[in-house]
Amino acid sequence: MTQSPLADRVIAIAESRELDVFAALLERRGAHVLRYPLISIADAPDPVPVLDWLRRFSAGACDDLILLTGEGLRRLLGCCERHDPSLREAFVTALARTRRVTRGPKPARVLRQLGLAPDIEAAIPTTSGVIEALRAFDLRGRRVGVQLYGGEPNPPLMEFLEEAGAQALPVAPYVYGDAMADDAVRELLQMMANGNVDAIAFTSKAQVERLFKVGPEDLVRTALGKAQVAAVGPVVAEALRSRRVEVQAMPEASWFMKPLASELVALLEERSPT
Repeated sequence: MTQSPLADRVIAIAESRELDVFAALLERRGAHVLRYPLISIADAPDPVPVLDWLRRFSAGACDDLILLTGEGLRRLLGCCERHDPSLREAFVTALARTRRVTRGPKPARVLRQLGLAPDIEAAIPTTSGVIEALRAFDLRGRRVGVQLYGGEPNPPLMEFLEEAGAQALPVAPYVYGDAMADDAVRELLQMMANGNVDAIAFTSKAQVERLFKVGPEDLVRTALGKAQVAAVGPVVAEALRSRRVEVQAMPEASWFMKPLASELVALLEERSPT
């Protein structure tokens, strides 16, 4: 019988929203998965500013809309449905006539579910990639909606838009929180530092930030030095490398969980000696 490619491998995953989906992809390949969701995602605590932005956008306040995450677009639609259902149709109609800029495949996928598509796509799904994609266009006098990544204000993007002569209209439809206690996070770090975890997979920048926030930093660095580190895409990889953490696995082009699982197989699979 052929052995499963990840048999006897221990992989920690920090995902929260699709935790069971990601875990199942690895468990089907034989891995023992440690579920440690580092962050939670929730609607903005005060819906009033989000609703105000949605109403302005639906009335034609934006010429362009930069969508940094698929989660953000889903939360904007959800805010309409929960607080003002009649607003959803107006928002989607306005979205259809607005030039749509996407940072990566996830917001593009949500747009396709609405029967729409990006007009401008960043070649590299990072803030820098969005900026480079927009440099080819004259933005003077244009009103640019910006769906933010969590509550992060994204100064580089805002400064670029201001220097380009555009008016930025940001909205933050969701926030990150702590999905588990600090003691549980330190438990994971200690297991990794003891050499009991083969790999850890990160699927968002916020997960990396939470790990270093809980710390202590020397324990985090020891832990990440003892396990193979995988990132779902360039934004997460950049967050790790900016903290001098080596990333051993990342999908080359399709930044989703299934390709990430395949990269982990390639990284950890035991091969027979030739």
